[in-house]
Amino acid sequence: MQLSRRLGPSTGRGVVASGAAAVVLALAGCSSTPTIDDVELSAADRAACESLVADLPDTLAGLDRRDVEPADALGAAWGDPAYVLTCGVAEPGDYEPTAECNVIDGVGWYVTDDQLSDQGEDATPIALSLRPYVEVSVPADYRTEGIDRALAELAPALKEHLGEGLSCL
Repeated sequence: MQLSRRLGPSTGRGVVASGAAAVVLALAGCSSTPTIDDVELSAADRAACESLVADLPDTLAGLDRRDVEPADALGAAWGDPAYVLTCGVAEPGDYEPTAECNVIDGVGWYVTDDQLSDQGEDATPIALSLRPYVEVSVPADYRTEGIDRALAELAPALKEHLGEGLSCL
């Protein structure tokens, strides 16, 4: 597994992640079903997301996959509180070609500085090195123990189903 920087306890500097305008994840509390809003995608991007979601693992970082709403959403969730993956999110508005990424098993994840530095905050890394873009909402509960493991476990499926995205350092 290749790690250039950790998303758990911070050792590096990240940059701006996506705004919430493209996809809103509604998590009303523990044991509620995560909701993933549908987004407008090209036919090719929708097909890539559908094949990715169908191929995602039944467990992630030791947590079982759970239902999301709607059932045919372009995403998946694991655990309670849930890791929530959403496929087809928009490019972050403040992305610059000199952006730094956390490279985990060959996938470049883009994260804001405040999310890297405050382990008490939820984090939302975006896989910018692949398209369509995928984000994973990571509850603060998993920041010190499971975030890098979870992103590494997702990498093979992401690399298999998604195309080349943006470059980041």
